[in-house]
Amino acid sequence: MAVLMGTTGSVHPATYLRGSGDREVNAPEEEPPTLEQVLAQVTAALREGAVGTEVLARLGAVCTRLLPVDGVSISLGGSRRRETLYTSDELGARIQRVQYTLGEGPGVEALDSRRPVLVPDLATAPGSAWPVFAEQITDLPVGALFAFPLQHGAIVIGALELHRVAPGWLSSGEVATALYIVDIAVLALMGTRLDSIDGEWVAPLSHDRAQVHQATGMLISGLGVPAEQALSRLRAYAFAVGRLVEEVSDDLVAGRLTPADINH
Repeated sequence: MAVLMGTTGSVHPATYLRGSGDREVNAPEEEPPTLEQVLAQVTAALREGAVGTEVLARLGAVCTRLLPVDGVSISLGGSRRRETLYTSDELGARIQRVQYTLGEGPGVEALDSRRPVLVPDLATAPGSAWPVFAEQITDLPVGALFAFPLQHGAIVIGALELHRVAPGWLSSGEVATALYIVDIAVLALMGTRLDSIDGEWVAPLSHDRAQVHQATGMLISGLGVPAEQALSRLRAYAFAVGRLVEEVSDDLVAGRLTPADINH
């Protein structure tokens, strides 16, 4: 999936230990910004016409500095259709792809329920809410996940999701910090220019999702089913063959699969 990514690399536990307390001994640390400073910086950036990617990158960096987490993802949209606009690392991108393929996971639940979903220990958490997602990420170095809906009034406009390698709770103060960052993220999304959302954010980032939308359209036409059912069948086929929905969609659009194959 093509998304703005703060860092790249293979999904290996040693790569994601920043928020778990391991720091380079010889690397001098700058004093982390206060939340008030972050708000002022984002507000100033919006007034100066900063594009969405710049603002999200700032917020992503703030999350991993102020909270005991190793990565962050920010998405725009609802549980059934959303775009991942920013992810700080490849692990976050993988988590997003699995959730989109299955249509379930803590981020999806946060969007549907309109409340934070806090999972401090994935290994011991009951997987009744999203058992398939829990099974699919068993081999990934994910100890904890925290998902927060981004709301503007009664409207959910996206989600901010945090992950860490080691299990562990966020303290009440850290949850309060996360909620403050969520409010700043909502401000950023609502205050960003429409042309930067339509152009710079979404257009270059949505090739994989565009393939999914095109494949869904092919199933609607080929199978005579409504859009929601077409996407459900696409996801079910992807899960059955152990692939991501984006990969199956690419094969369908390229003619390597047919709607009849998906319908089996």
